[in-house]
Amino acid sequence: MGGAGILLLLLAGVGVGGAWRPPKGKCPLSCSCTKDSALCEGSPDLPESFSPTLLSLSLVRTGVTQLKAGSFLRVPSLHLLLFTSNSFSVIEDDAFAGLSHLQYLFIEDNEIGSISKNALRGLHSLTRLSLANNHLETLPRFLFRGLETLTHVDLRGNPFQCDCRVLWLLQWIPTVNASVGTGACAGPAALAHMQLHHLDPKTFKCRAIELSWFQTVGESALGVEAFSYQGEPHVVLAQPFAGRCLILTWDYSLQRFRQEEELSAPSVVSCKPLVLGPRLFVLAARLWGGSQLWARPGPDLRLAPLQALAPRRLLRPNDAELLWLDGQPCFVVADASKAGSTTLLCRDGPGFYPRQSLHAWHRDTDAEALELDGRPHLLLASASQRPVLFHWFGGRFERRTDIPEAEDVYATRHFQASGDVFLYLTRYIGDSMVMRWDGSMFRLLQQLPSRGAHVFQPLLIARDQLAILGSDFAFSQVFRLEPDRGLLEPLQELGPPALVAPRAFAHITMAGRRFLFAACFKGPTQIYQHHELDLSA
Repeated sequence: MGGAGILLLLLAGVGVGGAWRPPKGKCPLSCSCTKDSALCEGSPDLPESFSPTLLSLSLVRTGVTQLKAGSFLRVPSLHLLLFTSNSFSVIEDDAFAGLSHLQYLFIEDNEIGSISKNALRGLHSLTRLSLANNHLETLPRFLFRGLETLTHVDLRGNPFQCDCRVLWLLQWIPTVNASVGTGACAGPAALAHMQLHHLDPKTFKCRAIELSWFQTVGESALGVEAFSYQGEPHVVLAQPFAGRCLILTWDYSLQRFRQEEELSAPSVVSCKPLVLGPRLFVLAARLWGGSQLWARPGPDLRLAPLQALAPRRLLRPNDAELLWLDGQPCFVVADASKAGSTTLLCRDGPGFYPRQSLHAWHRDTDAEALELDGRPHLLLASASQRPVLFHWFGGRFERRTDIPEAEDVYATRHFQASGDVFLYLTRYIGDSMVMRWDGSMFRLLQQLPSRGAHVFQPLLIARDQLAILGSDFAFSQVFRLEPDRGLLEPLQELGPPALVAPRAFAHITMAGRRFLFAACFKGPTQIYQHHELDLSA
């Protein structure tokens, strides 16, 4: 028995005043008993027949197959309990219930492969615990919760799998006021034979995320934007075939998104919201019939047409973006017709009016507003020529630089992380590109195969910087930015249901839950819910 056996003999001798013969029926025939201790070997019996004043009990090769809840309620006075060389494989919740005086628990050299998370509950006096030389590959989280009196824990000799399941143990060891013997890892192969106490908890990647389908919005859409109005999150969809901008809000009763209001907007390509105090504006950029600005003066009113926007300049818009210049809200509407022009519209009095015409492109023009070096910038891209970066200077946008080796860019999106500005360039043929601003230009970091892609969009959801690459020919792919490497790594495919020609993504937090909207040109808009998974649980 080693140290545990010596401790048993010492404790058994406490208070012994000579030989003691137990009352008839109080000591199983396979056990040797003194006044304060019992040593049982080769018997399947548990302590129903022992004296309730017993101080120590040693069970060796008893043949017991499992320890059930309340197995020791008949011997509440135990100070020491030892199991050696037994065949039981499971310890159930509350197996040691009632042993509030137990100080020493040794469960060694058994075939235990599983311990329930509440197996040790109630052992408020326990100082020494040994689970050495069993078949334990992991331990349930919070197994030692409530055992503040522990001074020694021995876990050696177990084939621990040093994956996310032991992360909690690695985090617990430095916080406990006890010496802990952990032993070595049996797996995975990369960590085999490494001592547990040499592992760095920071190297474990035990948090995962998942996007699962939640709801479908029937009509197809080209764009989706999230915004907050009167303290409530909203979403607006640009639905060209339905001919409307559809505003959705959360239904707390049904726990679903529902329609709040719709704006008539035939052939709409972009619905851009702007909230100014109690007022809500929505720019509806339309391919045919002219673009319009709608307004809601207050929360109890409905949206109504306010203004026709630059009817002689905006003939075939392809994209619209909101930006703030010199403290005033402005829209950039990218036009793709030969007779029209990409136009900057800024607020002047009750409406928005042209401030500047920008570089004329005539094919799939896309605009992206961003801030670089503390100043507003605007990036224009087209399938016909490489992207051009403009900066705000002297009350107008001036050309600053372009992005070489980036031809045939269908769309651009950006995000900021750790002080850096990253740019995603969507390419329908070839590889989409991830770039980073170095102070003077955007430089290539990563390329991702993207045949058939119309949207490559960054999204910050909770703590995760994600990117979604939507494809017309394959499943849309979700990537996550790994901070250590600074590169995107595949996370999951979106679906089922599969997205059909996705064109835009947006996320919204509602009632403590996070949702991803995927607007599709040839199918319904799909809504997914964002879940965080703890792999160490």
